[in-house]
Amino acid sequence: MAIMKVIEVLANSEKSWEEATRIAVKQASKSVKNIKSVFVQSQSAVVNNDEVTEFRVNLKITFEVN
Repeated sequence: MAIMKVIEVLANSEKSWEEATRIAVKQASKSVKNIKSVFVQSQSAVVNNDEVTEFRVNLKITFEVN
């Protein structure tokens, strides 16, 4: 039986929500092993001078505990 744990992380990107998600997983994987899935809890964007300048995601990362 596998035991799973969930952590919540925030990440941002100047390009897209998808890239922000990839950045979050890449950074989290430096200290968290056995990542199995991510759940995008929310997305938001920063607007400056009528342009979207930053994409933000709030993720729940699920990983297996050994």
